[in-house]
This record gives sequence, C-alpha cells and structure tokens, in this order.
Amino acid sequence: MRKLLGRFARSPAGLRWFLNLYGPYLGAGVRVDYLAEDFRELKVSMGLRWYNRNYVGTHFGGSLYSMIDPFYMLMVMNVMGPEYVVWDKSASIDFVKPGKGRVYARFVLTEERIEEIKKHTSGGDKYLPSWDVEIVDEHGECVARITKTLYIRLKPQQH
Repeated sequence: MRKLLGRFARSPAGLRWFLNLYGPYLGAGVRVDYLAEDFRELKVSMGLRWYNRNYVGTHFGGSLYSMIDPFYMLMVMNVMGPEYVVWDKSASIDFVKPGKGRVYARFVLTEERIEEIKKHTSGGDKYLPSWDVEIVDEHGECVARITKTLYIRLKPQQH
C-alpha cells in the first residue's frame, strides 16, 4: 500500500486522485474536494447514501470519522519531507448532532504549526501535536468534533 501511495503522493493532484479512488473512501462516500499545491490545505466532503447511513437514517459514525482520519498525517508527511517519521497516534470524536445530507471538513497546516514541529523535533525528540477538526453540515452547523494527535520525530541521521 505504501509503495502504491508513494507513487501518487508526490503531487497534490496525484494524491487527491488516489484518495478519491481508494476503496475505503470510495466505499464510505468520502471525497477529497481540494488539496492545495503545497499540501497545506485540504477539503473533504461526504454525501448521505444508502451505504453510509445508519439504522436511523443519518451518517454512520465510522464514516464520519473516516472522512478525517489520515489527512493531517498525509499533509505533515508531505510538507516536512522524508527526514521525519509521522504517524497517527490517537483520535477522539464527539458526535454533536445527526449528520444529514452532505457534510464537510477542512484541514489547514499553518506556517506557525510547521515551525512549532521543527522546534520540538530538532533535537530528535518526539512531538505529539493535536489538531481539532469540525465536520459541518450544508448549513455550516457542527455535526462532529474530532481531535487528532500525531507522532512526529526527526529520523536519526544515517551515516
């Protein structure tokens, strides 16, 4: 999987194309609508379909979570480069209200956050930054709040 993804992840257009055809996202109805050329902003959406609807007719919680799952990790990996180890470490989700119709999430990786990562990892230490993400409905109302924590460290120098 990593080798295949690596082929497409070299460009934002390639990564977006791959993710939109990747089975788990395709199956959940998740769509990457926008990925900035510098990998610092990403927007996703998900429509309500028969295959991602729960017993009461709203978005399945697992589908809501899957629409935000890997994106900060992928963004940080691409911005920081191969000198860094970047992993998803943990997440929590708070379901605020039932998701009906199309829902959206936006991810932003600021210059300040990038500098913060560099500062905390410069000595080879691990860093565990967290990001808050809101999934909103078509009216901009919050459906779910997710906190994502990454594990980031500079790879040891190979001599």
